[in-house]
Amino acid sequence: MKKIILSIVLAFISIFSVSLALAYDDPFITFLNKLRLYTHKYAQEKVYLHLDKPYYAIGDNIWFKAYVVNSATQEPSIISKILYVELINEKDSITKQLKLPLNSGITWGDFKLTDSLQEGNYRIRAYTQWMRNAGTAFFYDKTIKIGNSWANKVFIKATNTVSLQNNVEEIKSIVRFTDKQNSPYANCNVSYEVKYLGKNLHRGKGTTNTNGELTVNFVNKQPNTDKNLTIHASITLPNKQLISKEISIAPTNKETDIQFFAEGGKIVENLPGKIGFKAVGSNGLGEMVSGTIVTSQGQELIHIESNSLGMGSFYLNPVPGETYKAIIKLKNGTTKSLNLPKAESQGTVLSVNNLDDKKLAIKTFFSESQINTGTYYLLLQHNGSVFLNTKVNSLKPVNLVNVPKDSLPSGIIQVTLLSADFMPLNERIAFINNTSDKISIETVNLKADYKTREKVDFSFKAQHVNTPVMGSFSMAVTNTAAVKPDPENESNILTSLLLTSDLSGYVEKPNYYFLKDDKKTKEDLDNLLLTQGWRKISYQQVNSDTPLNPTFTVENGLSISGNVMKGKNPVAGGKVSLLTLAKGIMMIDTLTDSKGKFNFDEISFPDSTKFLVQARTNKDKKFVEINLDTVPKQKVTENKNKADLDENVNESIMDYLHQSDKYFQDQTKRGLLSRTILLDEVNIVEKKAPVITSSNLNGAGRADMIITAKDLENAFSLSQYLQGRIAGVQIRNGLAFARNNPNPMAIYLDGISLGTDGFSLDDIVVQDIETVEVLKSMSYSAIYGSNGGAGVIVITTKRGSGKASYNRYTPGLISFIPKGFSAIREFYSPKYDVTPDTRPDLRTTVFWDPQVVTDKDGNVSVSYFNTDVAGIYRMIIEGIDIHGNLARKVLTYEVK
Repeated sequence: MKKIILSIVLAFISIFSVSLALAYDDPFITFLNKLRLYTHKYAQEKVYLHLDKPYYAIGDNIWFKAYVVNSATQEPSIISKILYVELINEKDSITKQLKLPLNSGITWGDFKLTDSLQEGNYRIRAYTQWMRNAGTAFFYDKTIKIGNSWANKVFIKATNTVSLQNNVEEIKSIVRFTDKQNSPYANCNVSYEVKYLGKNLHRGKGTTNTNGELTVNFVNKQPNTDKNLTIHASITLPNKQLISKEISIAPTNKETDIQFFAEGGKIVENLPGKIGFKAVGSNGLGEMVSGTIVTSQGQELIHIESNSLGMGSFYLNPVPGETYKAIIKLKNGTTKSLNLPKAESQGTVLSVNNLDDKKLAIKTFFSESQINTGTYYLLLQHNGSVFLNTKVNSLKPVNLVNVPKDSLPSGIIQVTLLSADFMPLNERIAFINNTSDKISIETVNLKADYKTREKVDFSFKAQHVNTPVMGSFSMAVTNTAAVKPDPENESNILTSLLLTSDLSGYVEKPNYYFLKDDKKTKEDLDNLLLTQGWRKISYQQVNSDTPLNPTFTVENGLSISGNVMKGKNPVAGGKVSLLTLAKGIMMIDTLTDSKGKFNFDEISFPDSTKFLVQARTNKDKKFVEINLDTVPKQKVTENKNKADLDENVNESIMDYLHQSDKYFQDQTKRGLLSRTILLDEVNIVEKKAPVITSSNLNGAGRADMIITAKDLENAFSLSQYLQGRIAGVQIRNGLAFARNNPNPMAIYLDGISLGTDGFSLDDIVVQDIETVEVLKSMSYSAIYGSNGGAGVIVITTKRGSGKASYNRYTPGLISFIPKGFSAIREFYSPKYDVTPDTRPDLRTTVFWDPQVVTDKDGNVSVSYFNTDVAGIYRMIIEGIDIHGNLARKVLTYEVK
């Protein structure tokens, strides 16, 4: 009996061994293993920011929580430990940057919108250094409106019209200038310049009429532009104050762009195929069109019609040798004739039907010459994680595979038909929205209505498939009386992490696809993916044995590294010391390796911390050169969401500005909010053309004097060069003093205040300087607040050319001010049951908490107080658990 059992066991082991050997010999299994390893090694990250409001005002704080996930696993990322969040203005210039520590993919912070900023369309961009390897298309990048009432004296509204006169494009812009109470600035002198990409097209002067209006007429010398024109207007107010404003004119290109996209990438003769189309107007928004598909002889075959977002689709079975056109009728009544993509004579077609709630139906079609040509492969993957792999036999012209949707994760699934050598023949993406992998949130004791200043005290329970989850959530409460909801465009964790972060380019009204679950919404979403899908993984790279060499490495924390050289030779075994006096004395020592490299890692320090780095040889010789490692800054690319830009930001959110202005005025009276610019004393006038590189808060080139690297080519020191060159400024002991001011001018190096205590202009190596901008008049220095009272010298180094951004004092010693962690502030929420306060409470963000953590039973308690303003209060709760399951819940209650 034992012999029989042993024989069976040996036979089983033999069969298993043969199967295993066959598996290892199967090239498809080898390919899948390569894909798995590639995905794991080069896993991408995605970022989402939960913002407390859809738009803001100068004086506000932009409160946000960041969620960073691993694309392959969907779980909170443990790859990167640092996140960069930037506020970018309309001129594609970074106005503020935060560097935040990531803990299991979670962090939070805020931007204080000081009155040094102008109203306009801003972008919030977030990324990790590791994400830079995949390109900016994967960054979180959202356009928001920031208005200005509290720190603003002049409000503008522009009405722009474009007309053709004798084939010449004429633009008429009526600009109305008013004060905060909407009273017109009548009979005021205005000078203006019309610009395109920084070049002057037209200039003139005029006087506003009794309604505060000025008409600007000009011939557009850049007709059919696809970028904004701008009017730079300077108005002289009745008190003789000069205020500069910028008015945007939308692109004048009126062409509607229409493109056609074959499902799976190919149209093949005698095979039925789906073709998507997209019509985009000159403003970047989808444009509703209709039309017909006709043969080369003009025979009408199909009527087509887009949805309101300009997208649609139709089926076509191309006849051999035939060509097809689309006759499209535009909304202005004109028609366009466009050729459809030419059908290939032979090939394969991939079709995906995603309208069924239960299954994904995938069909593969083979043309006659492709039948019985061997084995093909069908692959379903989500950011590299494979959920279906199967062989497709080419014996049949049509093959059908049904995939249960409950076996797939929520998000974009990429369906690929691969050749025998695992190269993509057809690709198609589809969206899966499984309610089973979302976290449900149920509130307890949240009432339908409350009183003003009443305490809101409730709890909520988070569950996934009826199982309690521990998760990290963020919560924002606003009053819809002040902050009108924008459901189709506001930040949304589901839309961002499941849809838009995996799509290239602009997505109009992204949340629209999540507001309903009906057939039309599903069809519209499918058409979006037909016309905007793209591949994130290179199968050629997966098949190749050549490893990628990422330009940017993973940041596991703050570090200061570099090398020590003596002439052209590295200093091995040298002693390197790191010293800072920021918070007491901190000193760390290390030794260089055989290549002279050193690294101080796993250190933490706040932003603007000044360090000294000292190096010696192993024989304690100090005549060495220290070179610190620097990472090039991320360039600001063109805004992909240009269609979201608003020509009249203040006008669009005027109700909110009025409400927030009351709050800011009250905060100013209490001394809790202060202006850095005194409006009655400051003239904001653009005078000079911008320089190439600058960290000037006024904008590049807006200074009383500009000195470039070329000017400094033969300078021995900066103080020596400046002596006697600036009217009204003297140089003493390496510092600059404006006339009749006992205090030295402030020094800013690459946007960081260096102070003047123990620091001088000569501590900066002249050869490292790109520009020096001298701000001695109040119109320029006021933007720096109290730090600019004695004037400011703005120094920008040659970071862009790869030179050092640090300062060499003596041999073997340098100073260095790296970018440290930004301070994380706490949202103020009054506690009226502990500290009664009779002063008005006019907050527009009623409550914000970026770290609401549920316990092991999925429960958490929340409490805060309503404001004095009645209305419908809107609460948004978003979050994630350790497995990457997402939550979003919108609740409302009334305050009377």
